[in-house]
Amino acid sequence: MIRTVEAVVDSSGNVRLLEEVQLPGPRRALVTILDDVPRGEESALLSEAALADWSRPEEDAAWSHLQPAG
Repeated sequence: MIRTVEAVVDSSGNVRLLEEVQLPGPRRALVTILDDVPRGEESALLSEAALADWSRPEEDAAWSHLQPAG
């Protein structure tokens, strides 16, 4: 099974996982170094494609029961 886990690499090259990982034994890993931590507006832009499917009338109708009456 391949799993992606967010981590931070410090200036000395030490990797710190941002969530707990339980493994049955040693595993190989690949580390991708990103340019920078995304800021708020960058995160929103990165999410835009994934959330584009939610901007449809069918989605609005499906979730309308959760909207406050008004």
